[in-house]
Amino acid sequence: MRRLLGEPAADGRHRGAPTVPASPAAAAAAAAPTTDATAGAAAAGTATVPADGATKETSVSTSDTPPAPTSGVTDEATSGPETPSARPESDAQDVRSEPDGTGDDYGASLIEVERHDGPLSHPPTGDRRAASGSAPVSASGRGASGGYPHAPVPPPEDMQVGALPPGRRTGEEVELAPRPGRSASGWSGEPQGDPEVLRAAAWDEASGSERVVTSRPGDRRPLDEPAGPAAPHTRPLDLDEAADVVDGLHRTPQALLGAHAFEGHVTVRTLQPEATGVEVLLPGGATVPMTHETGGIWVAVLDRESVPAYRLKVSTDTGAHVVDEAYRHGPSLGQTDLHLIGEGRHEELWRALGSHVMTVRDELGEVTGTRFAVWAPHAEAVHVVGDFNGWNGATHALRAHDDVGVWELFVPGVREGAHYKYDITGPDGVRRAKADPMARASEVPPFTNSVVTVSTHRWGDGEWMAARAAGDIHHGPMSVYEVHLGSWRQGLGYTEIADQLVPYVAEMGFTHVELMPVMQHPYGGSWGYHVTGYYAADSRFGHEDGLRYLVDRLHQAGVGVILDWVPGHFATDPWALARFDGTPIYEHPDPRKGWHPEWGSYIFDFGRPEVRNFLVANATYWLEEFHADGLRVDGVASMLYLDYSRDEGQWLPNRHGGRENLEAVALLQEANATAYRRSPGVVMIAEESTSWPGVTAPTDEGGLGFGFKWNMGWMHDTLGYLGASPFTRAHQHHALTFSLVYAFGEKYILPISHDEVVHGKGSLVRKMSGDVWQKFATTRAFLAYQWSHPGKQLLFMGSEFAQAREWADGGSLSWELTEQPEHAGVQALVRDLNRLYAELPALWQIDHHEHGFSWLDANDAGRNQYSYLRWGNEGEDGLRSVVAVVVNFSGIPHHQVHVGLPYGGRWREVLNTDAEVYGGSGQGNLGAVEAVDHGHQGQPFSALVTVPPLGAVWLVPDPLTEEEQAERDEQQRVAAGAGDEAEASDEAEATGSDGRPATATDAADPVDENGVDTDGLDNGSSHADGASRTDDDAGTGELGDGSTEELAHDELPADHPFVTEGGQPIDHEERTTVATLDDGEGDTGADQTDFSRFGVRRREDGAPAPGADTGND
Repeated sequence: MRRLLGEPAADGRHRGAPTVPASPAAAAAAAAPTTDATAGAAAAGTATVPADGATKETSVSTSDTPPAPTSGVTDEATSGPETPSARPESDAQDVRSEPDGTGDDYGASLIEVERHDGPLSHPPTGDRRAASGSAPVSASGRGASGGYPHAPVPPPEDMQVGALPPGRRTGEEVELAPRPGRSASGWSGEPQGDPEVLRAAAWDEASGSERVVTSRPGDRRPLDEPAGPAAPHTRPLDLDEAADVVDGLHRTPQALLGAHAFEGHVTVRTLQPEATGVEVLLPGGATVPMTHETGGIWVAVLDRESVPAYRLKVSTDTGAHVVDEAYRHGPSLGQTDLHLIGEGRHEELWRALGSHVMTVRDELGEVTGTRFAVWAPHAEAVHVVGDFNGWNGATHALRAHDDVGVWELFVPGVREGAHYKYDITGPDGVRRAKADPMARASEVPPFTNSVVTVSTHRWGDGEWMAARAAGDIHHGPMSVYEVHLGSWRQGLGYTEIADQLVPYVAEMGFTHVELMPVMQHPYGGSWGYHVTGYYAADSRFGHEDGLRYLVDRLHQAGVGVILDWVPGHFATDPWALARFDGTPIYEHPDPRKGWHPEWGSYIFDFGRPEVRNFLVANATYWLEEFHADGLRVDGVASMLYLDYSRDEGQWLPNRHGGRENLEAVALLQEANATAYRRSPGVVMIAEESTSWPGVTAPTDEGGLGFGFKWNMGWMHDTLGYLGASPFTRAHQHHALTFSLVYAFGEKYILPISHDEVVHGKGSLVRKMSGDVWQKFATTRAFLAYQWSHPGKQLLFMGSEFAQAREWADGGSLSWELTEQPEHAGVQALVRDLNRLYAELPALWQIDHHEHGFSWLDANDAGRNQYSYLRWGNEGEDGLRSVVAVVVNFSGIPHHQVHVGLPYGGRWREVLNTDAEVYGGSGQGNLGAVEAVDHGHQGQPFSALVTVPPLGAVWLVPDPLTEEEQAERDEQQRVAAGAGDEAEASDEAEATGSDGRPATATDAADPVDENGVDTDGLDNGSSHADGASRTDDDAGTGELGDGSTEELAHDELPADHPFVTEGGQPIDHEERTTVATLDDGEGDTGADQTDFSRFGVRRREDGAPAPGADTGND
């Protein structure tokens, strides 16, 4: 039988909280309203309460099967295992039934709020895993395979336009008006407006569940008058104020509870609804008995002028124990913290809000407890409930700081490992159990309690952090290995992953690991992209210090760590951020700005200062508390555009009438600027798939301030090209050259991410056309092409050994494949690519500048071949570092390919993807080629190169020996002394960038210090008509007006290295030549040799030189 708050029990004791049935069967029985007279009699009984508030004694059903909900009762999702649903459930967890016409005013509803299976017992760096619920589609919007729904998901009913929650209007934010009757200390009379809902929570020992009873206002009754007169000098008690304290509706309970000086004495009050007796313990051993006043409030008067240190000895039916009174302590947050929170600019917000273990000292010794603080600006009351108070928050109501919307309380005795939630009464009168948005630990899903945690990790990466701060990753080597912790090797925790992942990544040569979201999320199939705990490390893999340990180990091995971060949208689970205080405070209230129809999730209210502060501080938190080296921001495009995934009429324009989300822009700029200012050496990365300008431009220049942007266009174009047959690739040739048109407009990362190897897209190797051998060969050639393309590199786990099946988060990678030669060969290639990439500055020093790349041949469509140079800065020897790359995406080998090179002498073949060690056929150049002084493709030297089928070759010049250096110096002296004579000579020598003479048959072609033409002409003479003519073996020359004229083949001496015994240039016989015009037409023929468009020639001011062509139609 249930008693009302403050109602005396039969034995005269007072209880401040009603009891509840002790079994799930009782809960189910109490939850079902009766609809006819026989229904209640058929069961053993259900509790009913008449309209006048009196209770009727009934028995409780012992049936284990709860009755089906009847009309007037709303089904609610539990906050235990997720409820399968194709659309998010309503956020309300407490419900009220309507009158059912049976004579009772209403039916009580018993709702399961939380399940608990004992303490989260693991060491600070231990690991604990639990299987998460597997639903076909979760409430968070992901399907069973981890993907987002393909069909638009409508917003919840309470978010429909015209049906917004109380206090909010469509398209704007309004201040909630105070409810009538509020005084400075709490309620001063019967509340008006929405009905109050009384709640009592108790621990159900039989089922291990917290149960909640909700009822109508008729249950609320005034407190009893104190039994006798108050002791002299007792601070007066206002019964209305006391009723609010007992009912949990007082915003500042410390105004009544705790110790207060009054008339030269000290009045001590405490709320102990379960107590049979209470004593005040004072320094020196003195004790003062307390008297019960009303509703579980006990009082004593101390004969002291100032408030002393004291404890309470509380006796209950189960014994006596000593406690510290929470309300004897003052506010646990300082005015500076509160001020910064109110302004939305607390950069270390996690240090103020959330749960923090603290120790205070007084005359009676040390008291350890936990400070709880939460932002809930529209809440009527907030309690903290947990395993430390039997999930009954009656004695732990938080104090409100109404000017900033923060509630806080120091609760003595609560230590690390305690489980808790906030019990929040919203403006609608409904009380909801909510996980802490700032919790730094959570239970393992499907359980949802927040956990008090303390970090004890001691960092050992000081050397790495110092080097990071002194370096610049934007101009250094960066090859990223993307990892999903749950499926890299399944069943491991943070520490076990560290023991295996760290040596593997270091041995493979990756510079960074990017971890898919490690923030707390309820549904594993969302891969972490539907977050509920933004400040909590994923508890599936262990304690938060386990993640710190993993990062620390990677740093000590020389590997950086990038974390995925999801600030654009969040999960709809009703126990988390959604409708947190009964109103939309984290999400925008208007569904046209606050609901994501594609992903079925809420969108943050980016324009609200407190929300912006929550997100900016969150980015800082992961960078500083976990030493992350960067954040990759998910879904930036969805944040930037108000009409993203929306049809006409489904979005609201900005204040200028445009579709740009100006509030999101401001958030991203602030997050990036704060990260770079506070954490030297970090990198912020945008997953942004549109042409939004200035994504990687500095914020002070109007850019978003990211360090890098994923090059999604490159990824789509390249994979599309390689999926086509080599016989048809000629028609898509410029799909691979197009990326160089815009490659230097932003700072790019070239991603082959998880999104490209899932949902039926197939693994990387299966994307390639052809038979098995061709697929593997094409994969190897592609990887060499990717690593040599301007930009940084990213490769999803498993692709480094050509995993056969596409990725699935429910299983481990197919590591057994690395025992097979083909897969082991790809793995060996990636290892060598990373090694060479780090050793060759030309591949990364200026890869975001046009001076770091030049085409040799962008138009060899007939042979599916591409050749280009990658440039670095000038070295100590005065020469720029360079790598020559030739890629053959056809199925036949190309022998004696004439390749222009900037330096003469020996060029080492440092990479050949067709090498037998990689699983290839072994066709190549025997380790080196010789560049002779015959200019070609805009370069002063050239060599004959064998390019294997579906293969790539990298060439680098050998360093000069002492003799070669002396010869170079002599050549420079001779070249400088020749002066005007060299200019006047038809056969003059033009000094190349290495100082060695570069001969041109027609005339010297002016080059800059990089060996690149400065007049836009391709190794040809400058004619009076402005036309440029090539000096290639034979063919057409492109004139300045786009027309062509036939060029005679240059006469070469018989002993020239590129002349055959018959006196003809190599590969000249039977050649068909095609003129290539600006529109790209005419790129046909099996052996095209029009070399008039081999790259962008630019003047010193950066503009294209006359007659120059980009080579990228």
